[in-house]
Amino acid sequence: MARRTGTGRNRPGLDALLASKEMIVVCGSGGTGKTTVSAALGAIAATRLGARVLVLTVDPARRLATALGLGSQGLGGDGAAGHEVQVDPALLRAADPTADPTGNARQGELWVAMLDTKAGWDDLIRRHAPDAQLRDQVLANPLYQNITGRFVHSHDYLAMERLHELHASGLFDLVIIDTPPSRNALDLLDAPGRMKEFFGSRLLRWLTVPYRSRLFTVASKPFYQVADRVLGSRFLQDIAEFFVLFQTMEKGFVARADEVERLLVDPRTSFVVVSTLEAAPAYEAAFLARELQRRGMSLGAMVLNRTLSPDLRKPAPARAAGDLRSRVDDDAFVAEVATAAGAAPADVRTVLTEVSERFHDVAVVASREAERREELASLGALTVAAPALTRDVADLGALLDLGRHLIDPG
Repeated sequence: MARRTGTGRNRPGLDALLASKEMIVVCGSGGTGKTTVSAALGAIAATRLGARVLVLTVDPARRLATALGLGSQGLGGDGAAGHEVQVDPALLRAADPTADPTGNARQGELWVAMLDTKAGWDDLIRRHAPDAQLRDQVLANPLYQNITGRFVHSHDYLAMERLHELHASGLFDLVIIDTPPSRNALDLLDAPGRMKEFFGSRLLRWLTVPYRSRLFTVASKPFYQVADRVLGSRFLQDIAEFFVLFQTMEKGFVARADEVERLLVDPRTSFVVVSTLEAAPAYEAAFLARELQRRGMSLGAMVLNRTLSPDLRKPAPARAAGDLRSRVDDDAFVAEVATAAGAAPADVRTVLTEVSERFHDVAVVASREAERREELASLGALTVAAPALTRDVADLGALLDLGRHLIDPG
């Protein structure tokens, strides 16, 4: 993204990473806030660095689409899925308190797109089919729509395919990929290789054996007769025909998978691992970070999302909680707080008791988070923490607020 450096400070933080890379792959366990972090990084890169940024996401939550000013339909309505949609520049300016009121400073552009699995597969078939007749045969095959939605982790493969396509287009200074949720953090990295393996697999060879020769093999004849009665006489033939057609596109698919694998280790591409500091996501994040490093991929940063304040571990707040608990039975103190709060003394006493007693539990959680943070920081990558915000990310202002926490963690 060096073509537009903007006015951001050149320091070794997330802003420097955004300014120096062309591709950012955001990955991690599901439920850690990957999509929100991806959008926040994109918004900051557009407003602070003056970049033309695209955030490609997977099934964004409606609240995030609303926050981006895209309306309640988000990216999936009105045929927008799979196409780039620009966030209103006026909304972006209004949400950024650091914007130049004179309009002299360069403001970037923020674009968003949603990964569309069906449209993505259609584009792949059109690109790799050797001729128009074969293309139309594949797209018209009865099994095509059902198979492509479940085929070899298609979301993972299509995310990497789209990454390559966008990089080659040169339309954006920075492309941020919000990766698909996955049980296995390596599904994304393995998707191109898995595609190549499929074309050389026994399964594909078996599926493409001529339908009739298998049907009348003595050993298999009873099975196929039952299958024809249950599934219909064309079912197995449709399978064979589809994969025969698919196999003719092997050269194009394998060549593109090789290109995608090279892009993943390209110096212009960097990975950002997002995690919370709960045990399971933190373990998955550490595993993924080590695997990225082992494979020679650039681990740009680890973002620790929704963290508790380190102040909770200091002695002074603990003493304050203990003092508060000791004064719960002080009627004069409770009455004073009740008057200030405009509440009944009995309700105030209940709240003060609960808060003071629960502080210890929260402080223990904060201490465990600190230990996990040190473990993740020991992996050597830039590690930044974002607090649990006091408000939901329901507008661009909140999104930019999160972004500022990420690039200015102090």
